[in-house]
Amino acid sequence: MKALLRTLPWVVLSVKVAVALVNVVAFPRLVPGGAGSEKSRRVSVLVPARDEAPNLRLNLGGVLGQEALEVLVLDDDSRDETSEVAAGLGACVLRGQPLPPGWNGKTWACHQLSRAAQGDFLLFTDADVTWSPGALNALLAEQERTGADLLSVFPRQANVTPGERLLTPLVDHVLLTLLPAPLLRVRHRLASAANGQVMLFRREAYTRLGGHAAVQNHLLEDVALSQHVKAAGGRVSVALGRDLISVRMYRSYPESVRGFGKNALTVHGGSRLALSASWMLNLLTYTVPLLRGHPGPILLAGLEGVLVRRLTGRTRPADLAEILLAPLLPLAALPVYVRALRRNVEWKGRHYAQDRQ
Repeated sequence: MKALLRTLPWVVLSVKVAVALVNVVAFPRLVPGGAGSEKSRRVSVLVPARDEAPNLRLNLGGVLGQEALEVLVLDDDSRDETSEVAAGLGACVLRGQPLPPGWNGKTWACHQLSRAAQGDFLLFTDADVTWSPGALNALLAEQERTGADLLSVFPRQANVTPGERLLTPLVDHVLLTLLPAPLLRVRHRLASAANGQVMLFRREAYTRLGGHAAVQNHLLEDVALSQHVKAAGGRVSVALGRDLISVRMYRSYPESVRGFGKNALTVHGGSRLALSASWMLNLLTYTVPLLRGHPGPILLAGLEGVLVRRLTGRTRPADLAEILLAPLLPLAALPVYVRALRRNVEWKGRHYAQDRQ
């Protein structure tokens, strides 16, 4: 057991650092410049929104400034001023229809948006995503370069409060230390990744796979969609948003726990055994070396954190200081895992059964 406790962190962290080094070289990033307004005017920007008035006030102006063909916001039975804010800023607002049985809220909202859209490209983006000037043109340039039927972007995390910094950086770590970019070029459907915060589809590819109706009850619908694209013979690509596209996912630690808790079981293939084993592996990799006074794995975990932030461009002092929290992350994430073990999860006033997928 002692040998395992000493060896396991080195093995896990060495693999993760190696993957991060590959991604420093190979992972695509959006760059300023792009395809120009002619192509952008073929894009329908589609924003599903449920109780998103504060985020729309902050971010919708940037979306409207991208010179797309249209910006459609679907008010998904909001209990706040989502419709009024979106309409006041100049977006076209759609009233969402009641949620049918067998659908999740977001997939139903996106399905309705796709049916109303007029563009040759369908760009789904969340209300909490910030679009800087020129971001859409950069996205279209990347799509043209890769020929992707689905191009998805992982926005830069815009963490502000200490509570946000406890868990949200894990999104970048999972992607950039476990998924080497060259693997995504493999044609197999399981070699897929996507992020529902930003997904740009060729309309014909979206229609061919059956759109969001094909993943209507998935809690992790973005990855499922990317797998459907590949299964249909299409091409999937991903990129980092860097300076052009950012997101503030959650504004506190409790909100992060609720948000990550709704997806954690699905990320682990619906297996509660795999979910529990994942938490234990992280505890042995990051926390136990600190408790046992083994500096080597701690330094290797620090290198992992530096590489991830180098990739995402999160290199301000406060962002780098998050690296010091690495030994505590398994403990901070424990409520996420406990929440994910439940048979039902709640998000934005709706309840979903996790065992039906």
